[in-house]
Amino acid sequence: MDEPRIVFMGTTSFSVTILRALIEKGHNIVAAVTQPDRPTGRKRVLTPPPVKIAAESYGIPVLQPARIRDQESHVAIRRVEPTLLITAAYGQILPEALLSLPIHGALNVHASLLPKRRGGAPIQRAILEGDSVTGVTVMNMVKAMDAGGMWGKVYIPIDQQMTYGELQDLLAEKGAELLVDLLPLILDKSIVARPQDDTLATFSPVLTRADEQLDFTQNAQRVAQQIRALAPRPGAYTQMGDKVLKIWYATVESRVDGTEQPGTVIELTEKGPRIACKNGTIIAESLQLEGKVIQSGREFQQGQRNLLGTQFKVIAK
Repeated sequence: MDEPRIVFMGTTSFSVTILRALIEKGHNIVAAVTQPDRPTGRKRVLTPPPVKIAAESYGIPVLQPARIRDQESHVAIRRVEPTLLITAAYGQILPEALLSLPIHGALNVHASLLPKRRGGAPIQRAILEGDSVTGVTVMNMVKAMDAGGMWGKVYIPIDQQMTYGELQDLLAEKGAELLVDLLPLILDKSIVARPQDDTLATFSPVLTRADEQLDFTQNAQRVAQQIRALAPRPGAYTQMGDKVLKIWYATVESRVDGTEQPGTVIELTEKGPRIACKNGTIIAESLQLEGKVIQSGREFQQGQRNLLGTQFKVIAK
């Protein structure tokens, strides 16, 4: 069997890990499709996505359609004559015309244990909602989102101190290993994809700005999960005076205080300010005040006058 001509479609650092595994295994990547360059940071510098940087470093042609559904995007992809599409965290829904183009079909590396957590934010939602285990599924792509037959899965326990970034890196590594192991078996038809049970499907929609707002009237464990689910980006935030305050990491304090108003700094500890929640407290160990650099909890509280007793507020939605 001829080596498939693979068009890889992805955008994030998760995608880069998958792409590199395919390249290192000797697969023929004829093009990489990724999102357009976007302005990032406070200065809004136009920045290429990680997949573009990685692909160009290997001399792989890069396509960056603004809309993958546009006819001109289809023409550009057809021109490289792909026989297999592989996607991983691409960020756009592929039309049926593209899914049916390659003779070997289209595969997706999805960061959940399908049919659980279909959708665009399975890693963040798994942490936010306190899942104890997650994983990666290699699946066929079909018209319905994340609903195709499954070629294989790998299960990963979630460490309860793990951030979104840390879990994403782990899932990317395990997903890459799974894909390169399965790909020869898929191509020579040694295995058969198993259909998903749609009755067990759950969904993990992309996070909104409202999901980033800290609500200290939730229990302490939930607040800590929210902070970890949004680190290292985009960050969970509250308001301190007239400035936005992001909390990048926090631990749950075992000592329970039920009398303080949620969102109040009730103690300055060695690791950072202790903040009251509905049931219990958190210690904010990494924070960033608007316009400032990220600081440890201890550094932050040393630079703030009258922090004890401060009431953090939720910004109006």
